This record gives sequence, structure tokens and C-alpha cells, in this order.
Amino acid sequence: MLLGCYSPSFKKPSDVLRMRRKRARSEGPGRRTSSPVVSVDGVRPFSPGPLLSAPGRASGGVKRRNPFVNIENTYNSPKKRALSHTDGHRGTPVSLSEDDDLFEEDLFEPERSTPVLKVSSPVADCDTAPAEVCLEFPADWSLKTRVLFTSPQSFSWAEHLKAQEEAQGLSSHCRAEYTSLPANIQCLQYWQHPSLPWLPLFPRIGAERKFSGKCMPWAQDATLQQSLMSDWSVSLTSLYSLLKTRLCPYFYLCSYQFTVLFRAAGLSGAKGISALLSPTTRGLREAMKAEGIEFSLPLLEERRKSKELASSQLSESEDDEDDDDGGFSWLKEMGVQDKIKKPDAISIKLRKEHREVRLDHRPESVVLVEGSNTFTLLNFLINCKSLVAGAGFQAGLPPTLLAPTAFRGATLHTLKARTVNVKTRVRMGYQDVCSLEVTGPIMPHTLHALTQLLKPAQKGEFSVGLYTHEPTAVLNVPEAVVQDLSRCGLQQSSVQQLAVPSMLGKSALRQLHMRDYSYSWKS
Repeated sequence: MLLGCYSPSFKKPSDVLRMRRKRARSEGPGRRTSSPVVSVDGVRPFSPGPLLSAPGRASGGVKRRNPFVNIENTYNSPKKRALSHTDGHRGTPVSLSEDDDLFEEDLFEPERSTPVLKVSSPVADCDTAPAEVCLEFPADWSLKTRVLFTSPQSFSWAEHLKAQEEAQGLSSHCRAEYTSLPANIQCLQYWQHPSLPWLPLFPRIGAERKFSGKCMPWAQDATLQQSLMSDWSVSLTSLYSLLKTRLCPYFYLCSYQFTVLFRAAGLSGAKGISALLSPTTRGLREAMKAEGIEFSLPLLEERRKSKELASSQLSESEDDEDDDDGGFSWLKEMGVQDKIKKPDAISIKLRKEHREVRLDHRPESVVLVEGSNTFTLLNFLINCKSLVAGAGFQAGLPPTLLAPTAFRGATLHTLKARTVNVKTRVRMGYQDVCSLEVTGPIMPHTLHALTQLLKPAQKGEFSVGLYTHEPTAVLNVPEAVVQDLSRCGLQQSSVQQLAVPSMLGKSALRQLHMRDYSYSWKS
């Protein structure tokens, strides 16, 4: 029965579209067929025809259209017919092949903005260059795992060094004698303890996968673990002594749970030695209190101050949990204070404990220790059993100590650097981009020294993509007053930059750009 209904004039949809394209070319934009009959609502009346007649044709030879669409949304509408003949931007004819998709937006959309193609480099999301020249960028106390420099100028000067240049750079770094050449070797040096060539000892937080399958002879040997901890304690004490005499500007202690940044007096505006711990837990904070260590939670206090300022202007908010009576004074004004049961002391205590637990592992849990309390913190860290993992892949392994200057038991390491030349897609095609990648524990002075080195070498044109070790991103807590650090072993330009209180707060630098010897950045 279906074969009897077959119409010889039936055409496939692709044939119909091909015919329409041919008709559009032959008619031209100025020629039109007889004006269509339009009803009051702007839609042609439906003309019924044979059940299986040729699509697009009515029985009387009059062109038929779908009555359920708006006339401006059809292929033969004035706007769409004009777009099918000319390009709206240049007025050039548009040619379509059979494989062209007729339903793409760039053909049927009458008003379309020009697309902006992103460059696949750190320059893509940078802020616009500042109106005034910025000769320095803010100090960033977070540790970086990788930095990627990109520049239109080549980095070929950093690829290969002569043996004599390398020896001179190492000697100058150990003596803290900063000469003009070879500065690139001096910028990549750092000191570390412990040093195990077959184990990556930075980062330590969340690094269990990197330790998997590695040889760790101390894991089941208590005597060997004790020997490692004894040497580590000597190294940590040596670093603190150098810090106290301002011969070492700062150092990092990286454990499997948290990171500690010790800074000498005068860095980031600190009046005395200071230490920042992040992230912390309620258990760690309670243990520090039990040892008599006085500390503060700077980010939490800052948030509390902002809440107090807001509450002084507005009525007391619902989430104000600082008042022990629970904010029930308004009940007295209504005269119903005796009818509603107040929370007892135990409930209030539980609420406070819950609030403290909510801080765990968050940026607001960063702890600041200052002055003589840093020495008590030092002894606490040496004797704290939970500082070293008791199980897992990092069991028995002391925390990693990182410093810019030499100390007892330290090993001199060099950051890994490699240069790559790539082609980057831009709006009009491709352009050559030179890149320099540096990996390893990149400390604040290293980033500054590298930018000072690249400024003349790259003619004031480069960009930096910064990959932060996230647990340390919150270490940019500002403080107050500068002291003499001329003998700390760093370049004076780096010391001056690190002495200024950081403006980054709990964020870290993500991108850094130099244009015409002027910095801009994004955090």
C-alpha cells in the first residue's frame, strides 16, 4: 500500500536545499518573485496539498512554507536572503559547497561580533598595562613549583654554559658575591636538607603518589629514623641561629601536613623574627597553646574586625557568634526572656569548637608567631612527634628545609631550566614565541633575581606564568618596620623588595608581565 502512495516528484531534503541555492544565485539580490500573501499576524495562510507532493511546492504551483515559524526566521526572509548573497562585513559573494553546513551561526545570524582568539600563553589573560610606569612588583612569599617565561626575544643565552662560567657562578653564590656574569647560575641555586637524590622532597603536602614505589630503608628502621631526625634538628637549629643574626633572610620548613615560613626581622616589615604556619588544624593549635606559644590568626582577626565595623553601622547579624550570651538581649525588650530557654555554657562551648574546627585546612587557619615565641615554636617543632608521618610513604622522613643561604647539613641544589621555541596562535595566524621554563622549589628571592636578570636580556619584554604551591599561597600576610639586612646573602635589590610589606593578602601572584620595562601583574 505504501508503494502506491509514492510520488515521482519527491526530492530529498539535500536536493531541495541545492535547488534553493541555485535559485538564489540566479535571481540575484535585487530580483524577487511575486509578493507572498501575508495574513494579519505576519504568517502566510496554510495551503493544503497532496499528502506526498514535492516539499516546498503547493498543489497550485505556489510556494508553500511552514505556518508555525516566524517569517523573519525562514530561509527566504529578506534578511536571510540578503545574507545568503553577500558578506555583511565586506560585501563579497558567499559561495557554498554541498558540504557546507547551512545551519551555522555565522551564515544565519545577522549581527555577530568579531571573535577574539586567545593566545595560548600566559599573556592571554593579563591585565592591561598600567598608565604609569611600575618598576617593581609586590613580594610574593608563596613557594612556586614552576615558572614559565615567554618573550619574543630568544633565550638562547641561557641554554649552555661553559665549565668556567658554571664554576664561577657556584663560587660567587657560596660567597654571596653577586657579579654581572654568570648571573643565571646564581639565580638558580638553593640549599636543602635532607637531600636524597632518588626522592623528590618538594612539595611534601599531597605528594604520596611521588613516593610510591621508591626505596625507603628507614621506613621500618627506628634507629635510622632517629639518626635522620638528629641531623635534621641540627640543621633547623643552625638555620634559626643564622636567622636571628640576620645572616639568613628566611627559610621554609615543609612537612607532610603544613608549611612554616620563618622570616628575619625586617622582612615584610616585621619588627622581630616571625613565623607563619599554614594550613593548621585545631589539634595543632591546641598543642601550641599547651606549650605556651602565643600566636594569632591574622586573617580571622581581619575578618572579625570587618564584621565589627559592619555591625556598628547595622543591627547585629544572625551569624555573629562572638557574643557568649548568644545575642538574646532583644528578648528582654519584648518581655519574653523567661519563656524561651537560652543555650547553656556547654552548648556555647560546642558552638565555638565547631567554629574552630571549620577553620581546619582553610586559608583562614594560617597562624602567625612573633618575637621570642618563635624560639618556643622551634623547640616545639623539634620535639613534636606528629611532625613526621607515622605511616604511609613518607613515614619516618623529616620535613624538608629550604633556604637561600648555606647552613649546617645543607646540600646545594640547582633549579631545572630548559628553553623551548614554539609557535603560538594569534588573531592573524601564528607567531614565534620563545619560552624559558624553570621547575623546582622557587623561593621569593629567586623569582625577583630572575626578573632582574631577564629585564635587560629580553629588552624589557617578557611575561611569566606562575604555578603556586597552593598551601603556601596564604603566606603573604602584611606586617610593619624595616631593619638592616645587608649581610643576609641576597642581592640588595631583592632585599629591598622583600622588606616591603606584601599587598597580596591571602592570594599569590599568578601572572607577571613586563612591557617597556614596566610591570603589571595578576593574582
